[in-house]
Amino acid sequence: MTTTFTQVILYTDTDGKAKFREEQIALTEGNPNAMLSKIMPASGVQLRQSPTGFKSQMHVTKDPQWVFILSGAMEIILADGSARRFNAGDHFYSADTLPEGATFNPEIHGHWSREVAGEPLVTLFVKS
Repeated sequence: MTTTFTQVILYTDTDGKAKFREEQIALTEGNPNAMLSKIMPASGVQLRQSPTGFKSQMHVTKDPQWVFILSGAMEIILADGSARRFNAGDHFYSADTLPEGATFNPEIHGHWSREVAGEPLVTLFVKS
């Protein structure tokens, strides 16, 4: 049996709407005490600190990126009103980009986020 890592993905579906799905990343490298995935490409990292009460506008992800919550908690809300909370130590892969040729419409595209732990939100972005 292969050990896996669950990757939470925020993506743009064929209808142009942001949705969540989960995929498994095989941990086929390393040894039984430290199972690793294959090395994935990254172009850079960026840290962000948002104050208590932070709330973004509706937007799409410009370029796909991993988002790791370092402290605090973040809620991601989709255009359909569904939401998912990410606490310190959680992650997601943000790939809800604007469909090619589309004009951004906040009633259809993207997501918004907010701080929900009552403390500053610190995140690490790993650019693909």
